[in-house]
Amino acid sequence: MNDARAVPERARNAWYVDDRCTNCDVARQLAPELIAEAGGRSEIVRQPRDAAEERLLHAAAFACPTRSIRHPSRRLDPALDPFPMRLGDTDVLLCGHNSQHTAGANSYLLRRPGGTQMMVDTPRWSEPLAARYEALGPVTDILLTHRDHVAHGRRYADRFGARLWIHEGDLDAVPDADRVLRGTESVEIADGVYAHPLPGHTRGSVLYVADERYCFSGDSFYWSRTTGDIEVADSVTWFSIEELAASLARTAVGLRFEWLLPGHGDRTHLPAADMAGRIRRLAERTRELRPRPVDFTAVRW
Repeated sequence: MNDARAVPERARNAWYVDDRCTNCDVARQLAPELIAEAGGRSEIVRQPRDAAEERLLHAAAFACPTRSIRHPSRRLDPALDPFPMRLGDTDVLLCGHNSQHTAGANSYLLRRPGGTQMMVDTPRWSEPLAARYEALGPVTDILLTHRDHVAHGRRYADRFGARLWIHEGDLDAVPDADRVLRGTESVEIADGVYAHPLPGHTRGSVLYVADERYCFSGDSFYWSRTTGDIEVADSVTWFSIEELAASLARTAVGLRFEWLLPGHGDRTHLPAADMAGRIRRLAERTRELRPRPVDFTAVRW
């Protein structure tokens, strides 16, 4: 019998990744020294050497959408669940507990003046998780970056009494949204928070930029550990790579931020001037790309 939870022979007393892994990259983002890609999936490449590295593996395990990071003789310790986890010295927390229904996308809590919060995309749904996020402050808005990440939006919005946002280009994916962004003009949706429509990955993709510091890019672009730069994933640009190039060219001129916080792919923090230059160069590179068959099975973030 092929049991996805079966313990590999080589890992009888060690952390391992089971057969349910979908190669989503979430665990590798959190513990890159311990988890790497091998054969089209994640694999533990080194066991933790101390308590700090043990905590990294717990973080990866709690974030993993398929719960594939396991230890044969230990249960995950809830006391070591770090989520929501503050990202550096920022007003942003990583929600963790990524959902299979959003292909393992990352989601974030953005702290606002006065103690309120905005949630950008959503983690997996559970009432205990909702209570944990709300304990940090009222959640006033759920900002959906595009149609691929709508799965739990309505449920979290109703639980928090929050407004659910989507762009009209992806409105069919969440027709009961409370706020609908329209057109391609940037708009301030809250004090210091701007929505920048960026059709390309999907017709209704949106960037949310807060305080000229944080850019929540959805799946429009991301930080690549492979190239050490900001990249677009043209193999999974569902709508139009030409539209994405035009969107970047239109938006890049005025875009200013320090933290790149995507749904899929790695995060990074760089000086705003460096980010601005990279975005301009990304717009130029994307203009040179041509349509290609969409790969519905895999993508390397």
